[in-house]
Amino acid sequence: MSLTLETPAPQRATDVPLRGIRPNIVQSIRAFRVQELQDAAQSLGQHFLYANLANAQTKQDVLDLIGQQFMLAVHVGKNFDALYDSMTDPLHKSGPQPGFIVVLEHIPANTKFDKEAREQLLDIFRDAADYWSDRKIPFRCFYSFL
Repeated sequence: MSLTLETPAPQRATDVPLRGIRPNIVQSIRAFRVQELQDAAQSLGQHFLYANLANAQTKQDVLDLIGQQFMLAVHVGKNFDALYDSMTDPLHKSGPQPGFIVVLEHIPANTKFDKEAREQLLDIFRDAADYWSDRKIPFRCFYSFL
Protein backbone atom coordinates (compact mmCIF):
# COMPACT_ATOMS: atom_id res chain seq x y z
CA MET A 1 0.00 0.00 0.00
CA SER A 2 1.42 3.34 -0.97
CA LEU A 3 0.51 6.75 0.33
CA THR A 4 0.27 9.56 -2.17
CA LEU A 5 0.42 13.14 -0.95
CA GLU A 6 -1.12 15.76 -3.14
CA THR A 7 0.57 19.11 -3.29
CA PRO A 8 -1.98 21.91 -3.41
CA ALA A 9 -1.91 23.95 -6.58
CA PRO A 10 -0.25 27.35 -6.09
CA GLN A 11 -2.68 30.23 -5.78
CA ARG A 12 -3.01 32.31 -8.88
CA ALA A 13 -3.17 36.08 -8.59
CA THR A 14 -6.82 35.93 -9.67
CA ASP A 15 -7.61 33.70 -6.67
CA VAL A 16 -6.34 36.19 -4.10
CA PRO A 17 -9.16 38.39 -2.80
CA LEU A 18 -8.52 42.13 -2.92
CA ARG A 19 -5.24 41.72 -4.76
CA GLY A 20 -3.68 45.09 -5.45
CA ILE A 21 -5.68 46.83 -2.70
CA ARG A 22 -3.50 48.22 0.07
CA PRO A 23 -4.15 46.56 3.44
CA ASN A 24 -5.05 49.84 5.18
CA ILE A 25 -7.15 52.12 3.03
CA VAL A 26 -10.45 53.97 2.75
CA GLN A 27 -11.73 54.10 -0.81
CA SER A 28 -14.82 54.22 -2.96
CA ILE A 29 -16.46 50.84 -3.46
CA ARG A 30 -16.47 51.41 -7.27
CA ALA A 31 -15.41 48.11 -8.83
CA PHE A 32 -16.58 45.89 -5.98
CA ARG A 33 -19.95 44.52 -5.02
CA VAL A 34 -20.84 44.12 -1.36
CA GLN A 35 -21.12 40.34 -1.71
CA GLU A 36 -17.61 40.16 -3.21
CA LEU A 37 -16.23 42.09 -0.24
CA GLN A 38 -18.07 39.88 2.22
CA ASP A 39 -16.73 36.77 0.45
CA ALA A 40 -13.20 38.25 0.52
CA ALA A 41 -13.49 38.88 4.26
CA GLN A 42 -14.61 35.30 4.81
CA SER A 43 -11.83 33.81 2.69
CA LEU A 44 -9.24 35.99 4.45
CA GLY A 45 -10.68 35.20 7.89
CA GLN A 46 -11.32 38.88 8.59
CA HIS A 47 -14.20 40.74 10.24
CA PHE A 48 -16.84 42.05 7.84
CA LEU A 49 -18.66 45.18 9.01
CA TYR A 50 -21.51 46.48 6.88
CA ALA A 51 -23.73 49.52 7.29
CA ASN A 52 -26.45 50.56 4.86
CA LEU A 53 -27.01 54.27 5.47
CA ALA A 54 -29.69 54.82 2.80
CA ASN A 55 -32.30 55.80 5.43
CA ALA A 56 -30.01 58.27 7.22
CA GLN A 57 -30.56 62.01 6.85
CA THR A 58 -28.48 63.52 9.67
CA LYS A 59 -25.21 62.92 11.49
CA GLN A 60 -27.16 61.39 14.37
CA ASP A 61 -28.94 59.01 11.96
CA VAL A 62 -25.60 57.97 10.46
CA LEU A 63 -24.05 57.33 13.87
CA ASP A 64 -27.11 55.41 15.09
CA LEU A 65 -27.22 53.18 12.01
CA ILE A 66 -23.49 52.43 12.10
CA GLY A 67 -23.70 51.62 15.81
CA GLN A 68 -26.68 49.32 15.29
CA GLN A 69 -25.45 47.57 12.16
CA PHE A 70 -21.87 47.13 13.41
CA MET A 71 -23.30 46.02 16.78
CA LEU A 72 -21.13 48.52 18.64
CA ALA A 73 -21.61 49.90 22.13
CA VAL A 74 -24.54 52.28 22.64
CA HIS A 75 -22.29 55.30 23.27
CA VAL A 76 -21.16 55.21 19.61
CA GLY A 77 -24.28 57.13 18.67
CA LYS A 78 -23.07 60.17 20.60
CA ASN A 79 -20.38 61.56 18.29
CA PHE A 80 -17.59 60.81 15.82
CA ASP A 81 -14.98 60.52 18.59
CA ALA A 82 -16.99 57.74 20.22
CA LEU A 83 -17.23 55.96 16.85
CA TYR A 84 -13.45 56.14 16.41
CA ASP A 85 -12.92 54.85 19.95
CA SER A 86 -15.22 51.89 19.30
CA MET A 87 -13.41 51.00 16.08
CA THR A 88 -9.95 50.96 17.63
CA ASP A 89 -8.72 50.56 21.21
CA PRO A 90 -11.44 48.31 22.72
CA LEU A 91 -11.15 45.92 19.77
CA HIS A 92 -7.36 45.94 20.05
CA LYS A 93 -7.57 45.20 23.77
CA SER A 94 -10.02 42.33 23.22
CA GLY A 95 -7.32 40.16 21.68
CA PRO A 96 -5.60 39.48 18.37
CA GLN A 97 -7.55 40.73 15.37
CA PRO A 98 -7.39 39.10 11.92
CA GLY A 99 -8.26 42.25 9.97
CA PHE A 100 -11.31 44.20 8.87
CA ILE A 101 -13.28 44.83 5.72
CA VAL A 102 -15.77 47.64 6.32
CA VAL A 103 -18.52 48.78 3.95
CA LEU A 104 -20.39 52.07 4.39
CA GLU A 105 -23.02 51.93 1.69
CA HIS A 106 -25.19 54.87 0.65
CA ILE A 107 -23.66 57.59 2.82
CA PRO A 108 -26.18 60.44 2.62
CA ALA A 109 -25.36 63.50 0.54
CA ASN A 110 -27.84 66.20 1.51
CA THR A 111 -28.00 69.52 3.34
CA LYS A 112 -28.32 67.82 6.76
CA PHE A 113 -25.29 65.61 6.06
CA ASP A 114 -23.18 67.85 3.87
CA LYS A 115 -19.73 67.43 2.33
CA GLU A 116 -18.01 68.44 5.56
CA ALA A 117 -19.92 65.83 7.58
CA ARG A 118 -19.15 63.16 4.97
CA GLU A 119 -15.44 64.02 5.11
CA GLN A 120 -15.47 63.91 8.91
CA LEU A 121 -17.06 60.46 8.79
CA LEU A 122 -14.52 59.16 6.29
CA ASP A 123 -11.70 60.72 8.33
CA ILE A 124 -12.78 58.57 11.29
CA PHE A 125 -12.30 55.48 9.15
CA ARG A 126 -9.01 56.81 7.70
CA ASP A 127 -7.76 57.34 11.24
CA ALA A 128 -8.92 53.83 12.17
CA ALA A 129 -7.06 52.45 9.13
CA ASP A 130 -3.90 54.24 10.34
CA TYR A 131 -4.42 52.91 13.88
CA TRP A 132 -4.63 49.31 12.64
CA SER A 133 -1.79 49.84 10.16
CA ASP A 134 0.49 50.77 13.07
CA ARG A 135 -0.42 47.35 14.54
CA LYS A 136 0.15 45.54 11.21
CA ILE A 137 -3.53 44.59 10.94
CA PRO A 138 -5.42 45.10 7.65
CA PHE A 139 -8.32 47.57 7.77
CA ARG A 140 -10.00 48.26 4.45
CA CYS A 141 -13.03 50.52 4.28
CA PHE A 142 -15.15 50.85 1.15
CA TYR A 143 -17.89 53.44 0.80
CA SER A 144 -20.51 54.76 -1.57
CA PHE A 145 -22.71 57.87 -1.54
CA LEU A 146 -26.46 57.87 -1.93
